[in-house]
Amino acid sequence: MKVISCAGRPSFHDITEQAAAAVRQSGISEGLCVVYTHHTTCSVMLKAASLDETYNGVGFIDQDLWDVLEQIIPTCRKEGQYLHPGEKATRFAAEHGEDKPEALNTEGHLRSSLLKRSVSMAVAAGRLDLGAHGRICLADFDQTRSRERQAAVCVIGVQNARDSGGTVPPCLSDV
Repeated sequence: MKVISCAGRPSFHDITEQAAAAVRQSGISEGLCVVYTHHTTCSVMLKAASLDETYNGVGFIDQDLWDVLEQIIPTCRKEGQYLHPGEKATRFAAEHGEDKPEALNTEGHLRSSLLKRSVSMAVAAGRLDLGAHGRICLADFDQTRSRERQAAVCVIGVQNARDSGGTVPPCLSDV
């Protein structure tokens, strides 16, 4: 699944429906779904649905998370604020088409490291078990420019376990 991030602020993308569609297409009735991204400035997380939005269209929960992260890991606003990017990283970025401002995304890497790049959830009766208000979010914390970001889904488990008379693996909540 692909999303387009925005420049100037972190972007949060609800990818719940795409992940649910991947689970349905897999035919897995009982198992585990992992949603992940390869991007080192992005995170995949479970969060509550945000019904209200700021005037800029950012969900209140997303804005609250952004505000908390800004206190813990401030946005890189000037060269030298963080050790990264050093001379070698800046040269590497230039060799791959990025200019210096685009390399000043240390906070994105740190936030992704803190929040992680994947989330796992149970698949029960062929559906994601997210609870009443759970949503899957792909967050891009690199604010330097707009770009395409991707997340992928891996579903493992038993196909048609209940229909075939097979045993259904227990969930931790059932133990």
